[in-house]
Amino acid sequence: MNRTGKIERATKETQLEITLDLDGTGQADVSTGIPFFDHMLETLCKHGALDAKIHCKGDLHIDQHHTVEDTGIALGTAIDQALGDRKGIARAGHFYFPLDEALARSVVDLSGRSFLHWNVAVEQGQGPRSAMDLSVLEGFFKAIADNARCNIHIDLLTGRDFHHAAEAVFKSFARALRQAALRDPRITGIPSTKGVL
Repeated sequence: MNRTGKIERATKETQLEITLDLDGTGQADVSTGIPFFDHMLETLCKHGALDAKIHCKGDLHIDQHHTVEDTGIALGTAIDQALGDRKGIARAGHFYFPLDEALARSVVDLSGRSFLHWNVAVEQGQGPRSAMDLSVLEGFFKAIADNARCNIHIDLLTGRDFHHAAEAVFKSFARALRQAALRDPRITGIPSTKGVL
């Protein structure tokens, strides 16, 4: 059974198209109008083994918030759609990912319960590498948690360079999600004592 999701979402602020294959090889076709965000989404796909097309046209003349958050909403919805009834999945995963001085930890539970714990504090930096407002990333991951119906804990344990910190966060989250969504042949039903997720 293919585990795929397809979302088209249009508001006065953004127009989004996302297709997602949970059991991919990390192929990404990404275009949001924010080059650094594109790089992070490509990183998410590569390390999450997700095949995805993520296209967003947003009101970047105002700011980056709508584009980033709405991408999270649509991506979370696509993940939820691809997971289907969640039968046979490992359900939970965690991963530590280092990038030079930065070390991030992500824990994901595809529990059907939405929650985001976000402990990422890093100085933005100056110059061309600060082309993305990192303050909007919390909203991105909150939107994923809400719409994929999952519990996400993300901690930046060390890190000074904002690029390294953001990339470590995305890589750790991608690997944790990959673990959680993995099909486990020993699990035949819903991985919950309640019988539902």
